[in-house]
Amino acid sequence: MKTLILTISLVLIASLQAEDLPVEQEETQTVSETWYLKAVATDKPFPAKTSVSVTPMTIKILEGGNVELKLTMLARGRCHNLNITLEKTDEPGKYTAFRGNRVVLVTPSSMQDHYIFYSEDKWPRHRRRMVQLIGKDPEAHQEALADFKTVVESRGLHLDSIFIPKQSASLMPTL
Repeated sequence: MKTLILTISLVLIASLQAEDLPVEQEETQTVSETWYLKAVATDKPFPAKTSVSVTPMTIKILEGGNVELKLTMLARGRCHNLNITLEKTDEPGKYTAFRGNRVVLVTPSSMQDHYIFYSEDKWPRHRRRMVQLIGKDPEAHQEALADFKTVVESRGLHLDSIFIPKQSASLMPTL
């Protein structure tokens, strides 16, 4: 469960590269934006997928092109506050985390302000592949979802593994 939450978080972080930000940026200023997790597919079972809620996430470009993500996720009645840094690589659209044990590839969707992420964990005991869709607004867009489904299938994942997390302004754990 913890591995899945971290994977979701790190894939989301990879959504932005400094050149992809639709805002002006001064040299010394950091840019922070709000994004929404819209869909997730994974090659491992995720039993709580029908009850996952997420808050809008804050994604910030840091010095050197690294990216910071802040997000709260509610799964199985427990809130998880996540604050994670993803490291930029020399390859455009590619990031790593956890000392290179997770690789995240970022692809823009054909739908404006939407990105599709593919991540792979490299840990020997925790191999996981995941595809995620994020966007700048919380609304569902069929064009972006169609792109997402195409990537899910092209990466060898099953369409029945897709789940749509519930969007929440704030989260409180259920008892």
